[in-house]
Amino acid sequence: MEDFEKKLSIADSMETEERANENCSGSSSSSSIKDNKIPDLLRRFLDIQERRAQAYAKLKKGFSDYMVSGGELAYQQLCNEITVEFNDCSKQVLEMESLFLNPDYCRADLAQLLRAVQTQEKEKLHLTAKIQVLKKAGRPSERLVNHENCKFKKPMEHECVHLHEITEAAGTEEAEADAEYDNALNEAIRGVQDAVTTINEHLEEVRYEIEALEAQ
Repeated sequence: MEDFEKKLSIADSMETEERANENCSGSSSSSSIKDNKIPDLLRRFLDIQERRAQAYAKLKKGFSDYMVSGGELAYQQLCNEITVEFNDCSKQVLEMESLFLNPDYCRADLAQLLRAVQTQEKEKLHLTAKIQVLKKAGRPSERLVNHENCKFKKPMEHECVHLHEITEAAGTEEAEADAEYDNALNEAIRGVQDAVTTINEHLEEVRYEIEALEAQ
């Protein structure tokens, strides 16, 4: 699970912004193309965001099942499926960005809006992976003790090498470790919530743009 963040990825491109002025400068775009095709492209984008939401729901359920059953193989397969889904969604959005920067559209504002969503989606995915890694590890004080190095005199009796740590280790160290864990988990959760809020605000902008174009 430590490599979980490597299992989930989202495509990213920093090239579209650099092409914005180059593609749009000196070009005159057709209003009919804008009026007829832009709303359809934006609806496709909203559909992609719905796919992402469904993928997150599937990932959340899969992780919950994994925490209960410990089925590593099933969860690995799920991670692979989700990775493919996220990357496909991101690829399609990047293609839309390029279209909006095309001289036929010349809508750098919409390309930047989609880019903003991509950025938040990337952060959301990163923090979601972090949350799952933390939850898998558990709070330091609640983690199971490994007895591999203990000496067993009888099948049900052993000399626990952890006994010294349990009885003499300073309680403040454990409390600090728990506090650090809790802070990291809560910070990641807040980060996901902030990303979701920002994404939803951008989606409202997309819906408003669709309405405005169709009202013309």
